[in-house]
Amino acid sequence: MSKAVILTVDDDPGVSRAVARDLRRRYAERYRVVRAESGPQALEALRELKLRGDDTALLVADHRMPEMNGVEFLEHAMDLYPYARRVLLTAYADTDAAIRAINVVDLDHYLLKPWNPPEEKFYPVIDAQLEGWERADRRAPTELRVVGHRWSARSYEVRDFLARNQVPYTWLLDTAPEAAELLKAAGDPELPLVVTSDGTVLSAPTDAELAAAVGLSTAPGARFYDLVVVGGGPAGLGAAVYGGSEGLRTVLIERHASGGQAGQSSRIENYLGFPDGVSGAQLADRARRQAERFGVELITTGEVTGLEARGRARVITTADGGEIAAHAVILATGVTYRKLEAPGLEELTGAGVFYGAAMSEVPECRDSEVYVVGGANSAGQAAVNLARFARRVHILVRADGLERSMSHYLIEQIAAIPNIEVHTGTVVVAGEGEGHLERLTLRDADGERTVDAQWMFVFIGARPHTEWLDGVVERDERGYVLTGPDLTERGLLPANWTTPARPPHFLETSLPGVFAAGDVRAESIKRVASAVGDGAMAVALVHRYLEQA
Repeated sequence: MSKAVILTVDDDPGVSRAVARDLRRRYAERYRVVRAESGPQALEALRELKLRGDDTALLVADHRMPEMNGVEFLEHAMDLYPYARRVLLTAYADTDAAIRAINVVDLDHYLLKPWNPPEEKFYPVIDAQLEGWERADRRAPTELRVVGHRWSARSYEVRDFLARNQVPYTWLLDTAPEAAELLKAAGDPELPLVVTSDGTVLSAPTDAELAAAVGLSTAPGARFYDLVVVGGGPAGLGAAVYGGSEGLRTVLIERHASGGQAGQSSRIENYLGFPDGVSGAQLADRARRQAERFGVELITTGEVTGLEARGRARVITTADGGEIAAHAVILATGVTYRKLEAPGLEELTGAGVFYGAAMSEVPECRDSEVYVVGGANSAGQAAVNLARFARRVHILVRADGLERSMSHYLIEQIAAIPNIEVHTGTVVVAGEGEGHLERLTLRDADGERTVDAQWMFVFIGARPHTEWLDGVVERDERGYVLTGPDLTERGLLPANWTTPARPPHFLETSLPGVFAAGDVRAESIKRVASAVGDGAMAVALVHRYLEQA
């Protein structure tokens, strides 16, 4: 096989030769280095490589070039080699452009010029990018087809599961001609129907069956680990990354999809290091890949149902009867949105009534009147995203304004979008429809009124996933896990807490060796950054616990 290519492009001949020289000096034995002096020339070289069937591992582009700058080149190059790693060379004055490129072209790294000595500033970056390219699965994605009823709750759940796990698929209404052919070939199956690229037919599959069919890991590779992380939201992913990077054999168990509630966010704009914002899906996907790079096992559709101490081991049980033991456990199960208690809504869940952002449904709202219930950041982010498609977005809040619960930057954005209307002092008192949502009854200071509505997205507070911890760790009256000082202040530590006697670590629960991080922890700050910080801190405290054991 021919060597994979490293392509470098810079309009300054001197810089271009220097980059190519440094690359050849270190990588010539394993890669072929190709040099270009303009964006169009580099694209032409890539097209020739594609025609010859050669692979390209790395693209190194200077930002300031005439005709086509580095970001524009990388954006075009992605169509030819989507798996090539992308590095931008930039001057200090252009770092803002480089940061924007992280979102525009999913930039892998940017390097400030000059990079001398290359052994310190250049080669470590290139080494990491080439290692990432070699480890990546570069097979072309194969697309599934999903056939279902438009307003089927289970069809929505299947599409949401695939979307949140970054699995591409084609959605076909059961009335479409192509869908009719698939249904006939499958022998009149129960819907939703999932057909994989190799022709495997799944009739009304469970999440576990779906995960196995698309290649997601659903079972652990061992029975004992250093660390088990329960939950794959920002806190769980943060714990997994830090656990794996610090040498702990780590497994993360997630019930649905990586990212948790944050993974459904269309745009997080106050997360450190992303000045132009980042979608929850992007952030979750990068964290997941980062955890895998450090050797963390990621288990999907794993529902944890129990936790107990067996000597020094901490053992979790799963819904399928399996057990996983570890030296320590981090609980990062997060929270779910509370159900809206109003007549007629329960049976319409997934059929026009959605809890959370329901990203797979957003494009379907085109030219519709959409209702968003809630006044916190998640509701505001969803409203801004929905406004791109909907004719009008109505935000319904019980309070007299958004200032009490929503970040200032979001309030300003919403005020500037003409097709978003905020209704204060307004609650939903009923919903109705034949098979899907058709009408809502609203109540405000002027009384009740009924409005036509096919779409409602609900964000009205949250409840923790902790019912399975009854009698195992101490929780507060709302079900949030108590840790550290909260346990000692309330006098909730068992008499035989630990030997030798010591106070619990800051994030440690009433069961030694079990820690809580993120939204599930009592009195935590409900923000993505603080959840990630909790995950990192929990791993540091796990190390301290293991040293004392």
